[in-house]
Amino acid sequence: MSEVDFLNSKRVLVVGAGNTGKSIIDYLRNNGSSFEIYDEQIEEVDGFQVSSQLNGKYDFAVISPGWRKTHPVIARLSESGTKLISEIDLAWLIKEKLSPNQIWVGVTGTNGKTTTIQMLESIISKSDLKGIACGNVGFTVIDAVTNSEKFDVLAIELSSFQIEWSDLPRFAAAAILNISDDHIDWHGSFDSYANAKIKLLTQSEVAILNLSDPEIALRTSALNMRKVYYGLDVPQPGELGLVEEVLVDRAFVSSPNSAEVIAELMDIKPAVPHNVSNALAAAGIARVLGISHPVITKGLQDFKLDHHRLELVKTQNGIDWVNDSKATNPHAASAALSSYLSVIWIAGGLAKGAKMVDLVHRNFSRIKVAILIGEDRELIASELKKQAPHVELIYLDKTGSSEEFMESIIIRAKEIATEGDTVLLAPACASMDQFKSYSHRGELFAAAVAKLV
Repeated sequence: MSEVDFLNSKRVLVVGAGNTGKSIIDYLRNNGSSFEIYDEQIEEVDGFQVSSQLNGKYDFAVISPGWRKTHPVIARLSESGTKLISEIDLAWLIKEKLSPNQIWVGVTGTNGKTTTIQMLESIISKSDLKGIACGNVGFTVIDAVTNSEKFDVLAIELSSFQIEWSDLPRFAAAAILNISDDHIDWHGSFDSYANAKIKLLTQSEVAILNLSDPEIALRTSALNMRKVYYGLDVPQPGELGLVEEVLVDRAFVSSPNSAEVIAELMDIKPAVPHNVSNALAAAGIARVLGISHPVITKGLQDFKLDHHRLELVKTQNGIDWVNDSKATNPHAASAALSSYLSVIWIAGGLAKGAKMVDLVHRNFSRIKVAILIGEDRELIASELKKQAPHVELIYLDKTGSSEEFMESIIIRAKEIATEGDTVLLAPACASMDQFKSYSHRGELFAAAVAKLV
C-alpha cells in the first residue's frame, strides 16, 4: 500500500475550500477516501457541506496554502496529534504513486514567478518533453499530477506559503528570482519570509539564482549544492548573463572557456531588464532538463507576457496606457516603473506589511504625478513627500462601484497626461480593499481606457 492510499483508512480533514481545496476534495472523492471540510467563510463546495467547527479528532489534515501555522485551528489540530500535510506534499505522494518518473522543477521569488514559469512552459512546449506550468498559476499541482495526460515535467510556481508548508517534494532544479518585502503580515517578519523562499533550495538538486539580488547572495552562500548564477552583466564561467545584445550560457557548456547563445535581446518581449532576467532563469532550468539552446531560443521567441503584466492597453496622442495590475508588491512595481521615463503612476491598496522606501528611492525621478488610491496609500505618499516633494500627489477615494471608481481614475489621468507620458497601473499593493482581485482591477483599467481614452 502506498503512503497516499493509507488515507483511505483514516479520518481526513481538508482545511480550506478554495481552488486548492477543491482539487484536494476531488482527489479524495475519486480515491474513495472519507473526509470532512473546514473553512471559516465557505459553507458548501461541490455539493459537500463545509463546517466552521472541528468535530472531534482527525488522523490527517490536508492544508491549503495561505493558512498560517499559528492559526488557532492549525494549532489545535497539531496539539491533538493530527498529522498535518500540505497540498504540495499530498501532490508529491500522488505523483510517486501515479508517475514516479515525473520531474518537478520550481520557481519562486517576490516578483516574476508567473512570467518565468510561463516562459519555461513555452520552452518545454518546443522540446520533446511534455510539460505544464502549475502551482500558483494555472492548474493546481494535484490537478496536474492526476491529469489524464501524463506529463514528463511539472514546472511549478511556488509561493512562500506553499514552500513553508511543504517538505516532501524533490526538485531537479529550483530558481529564486528575488527576495524583497512581501507577505510580512503572514510570515511575521521579513526574515521568516526570506527563509521560506530559501527553504526551496534544500529540496532541490540545482539552484538557479539571481546574481544581482543581495538577499539571495547572502542567504545562499553557505548552501552546499550546485549553484548557477545569472545576471545582466557579462557572465563568468559557470554563469548565465548578457554580452551586449545576446543572452549567453557559460554554465551548461562543454568547458569553462565555452559559451553558447541562449537568445538575442530582440527575442525577449518586452526586453526590459527584469524580463530579460526572467528569461535567463527560465533558460537555466531548461538546461537542467537537457533542453538544447536552439529550442530555448524558439520558446523565448514565441512567449507572450500574461495579462496584467506590463500590458500595453492603448497608445493615443503619444501617451501609453499600461496595465501592470499584477504588481501587488513594491518590488514588482519598481520593475514596472523602471521600464518607463515619465510616468503618471496609479498606486495604492493593501500593502501587506511591505515598506515603500526602496521603491520610491529607485524610481522617484521617473514619476511625474502619483494618483494614490486605497487603504495604505499614505505609505506611498509619505515616502514621496520625503524623497520627491516635487511629485504631484492626487488622492482619489472610492465612492461608487469599482467600475465607476476606475473610470474616475482614468478621467483624472487623462486630464494630466501629455505626449511622452506613460499612464501606469502598478499599484505596489494588493487589490482586495477596492476590487475583487488584481485581475479584476486590471480588467477594469483596460475597460475604462477603451471607453474613455
